[in-house]
Amino acid sequence: MVSQQVHGSITRTAARTGADVRFDWDDPATHAAALAGADRLYLVTPTMRVSYADQVGAFLDLAEAAGVRHVTYLSVHNADQAPPEIDIAAVEADLASRHNITHSVLRPSWVMQNFADDHLPVIDGVITAPSAGNTEAFVDAADIAAVAAETLLDPGTHVGATYSLTGPQALTFGDVAATIATVSGRPVAYRDIDQETWIHGALAAGVPADYAVMMRWLTGAIIAGNGSTPTGDIEKVTGRPATAFRAFAERGAHAWVSEAK
Repeated sequence: MVSQQVHGSITRTAARTGADVRFDWDDPATHAAALAGADRLYLVTPTMRVSYADQVGAFLDLAEAAGVRHVTYLSVHNADQAPPEIDIAAVEADLASRHNITHSVLRPSWVMQNFADDHLPVIDGVITAPSAGNTEAFVDAADIAAVAAETLLDPGTHVGATYSLTGPQALTFGDVAATIATVSGRPVAYRDIDQETWIHGALAAGVPADYAVMMRWLTGAIIAGNGSTPTGDIEKVTGRPATAFRAFAERGAHAWVSEAK
């Protein structure tokens, strides 16, 4: 097991691969070792699923017994408005009900990194997603990590806090495409698409069928004009402004330049 020191605290990562210790949500035998000696936990629930509250609850029971006393939970923007089929709010409620563990909740908007990976890729010079021309305050994942670190390094200051994490601007997908075009030096356009057509395409590409409800909810908020709006929570916690999309794009321009070759 490998650990490292960050601001005076000993930390370690846990994941299926590439981490200090192996952790797999579907392999309970890995859970105890990941928790050994930990008193604070950054909780990221199983990805590409919507039903996981029981599984996470059992893990939190184990964490509590192992001596974890604070959990920072990576939730989703407006989690309290999620459809009942999605267990995001259920995990928030579980944490709030525990008396031996304090908690902080992070509710980020759509992350900027979606445009540089397989979530919202530039394909043949086009970003395709449903939005009806409305906006979202996309957030840099590095800013989410910075807020998470603050809550874990000084949990007493953030007990019971819920932070809505956004970028400093509400942007259309067209704005995003234009910025990527500028920093990458290549033509990039945005194409709006029918929501159900987009979801069916994602399912055909291998996204689990039950995840459609999550995709419908997340895109539906933007289509309805209820996408996230900028908050000051990142600056409130970290003491510095949230990263603008242009700064993120300049930092990662190689992703789109490489894709064009």
